[in-house]
Amino acid sequence: MTDFNELIRTRLHAFPKPHFLGAQDLDPPDIANLLDLADVFVDLNRQSTKKLDLLRGRTLVNMFFENSTRTQSSFELAGKRLGADTINMSMKTSSVAKGETLIDTAVTLNAMKPDLLVVRHSASGAAALLAQKVGCSVVNAGDGQHQHPTQALLDMLSIRRAFGHVDGLTIAICGDVTHSRVARSNVILLNAMGANVRLVGPPTLIPGDADQWGTEVYHDMREGIAGADVVMMLRLQLERMDGAFIPSAREYYRFFGLDREKLAVAAPGAKVMHPGPMNRGIEIDSEIADDLSVSLIQDQVEMGVAARMAVLASLAARLENDR
Repeated sequence: MTDFNELIRTRLHAFPKPHFLGAQDLDPPDIANLLDLADVFVDLNRQSTKKLDLLRGRTLVNMFFENSTRTQSSFELAGKRLGADTINMSMKTSSVAKGETLIDTAVTLNAMKPDLLVVRHSASGAAALLAQKVGCSVVNAGDGQHQHPTQALLDMLSIRRAFGHVDGLTIAICGDVTHSRVARSNVILLNAMGANVRLVGPPTLIPGDADQWGTEVYHDMREGIAGADVVMMLRLQLERMDGAFIPSAREYYRFFGLDREKLAVAAPGAKVMHPGPMNRGIEIDSEIADDLSVSLIQDQVEMGVAARMAVLASLAARLENDR
């Protein structure tokens, strides 16, 4: 029988910083350490008994100002499986809805003495602002169009488990890069680990400074994914678009939606990813999304719990060291 406590003890390293606000907080050795630890949690999560007491006595608060299913539920599961007292705050019915400022909320939360605070907010920089006002560790679960670092970490975990490595792989990130915090975090982590990253999309959905991201930029889908090992599709974030970024959903799918014909130009054995939620028939064809021989989309959901367990455990280890 696997001794998970012993495996975790050998792979658990204190997080390099007091907060996890962006992908730039991690150096390559830190990324590798978190992925190695997450691998243990993947195996643990596949057991009938999944509960540990690694975070016993710790309080985890999930504070989501934006709707979320995958991210919030995976952080909740991660906290509970590690033994933390986990609280989900419904911000739509909280004092924030009555006009309380983000800083007022931070002060109130701080008085409750949480250990770990997971924050999603529509404003870029909100997590960093909260980190300055509270005495606990803050994890950025997505802030505006800025970053979503734990999503990038779980994406890399899926890629490494599928290929055995990340270094040297060609990863094409396709679609609405302009409004995507997932894309920004992924570019940073993938570049750090030696992947060749491409950004693919219409000019209206590729940021003006993309040439400074350390990536190749393509405005033709077939050229962009030709020979790619991983094709990562992004959601069209219509709620963040102020203006006509695409002529129509039908035209977008014709030129930039992933179907069998386009995927055929990728590398043999190429894998398909999507952070979800998907707009089927617009960003990706359902046949590909549901084909487990090429799609890692369901795998990404599973990896999300393990990757976030690794982050929470590492941050808690740092808290222990700082005592």
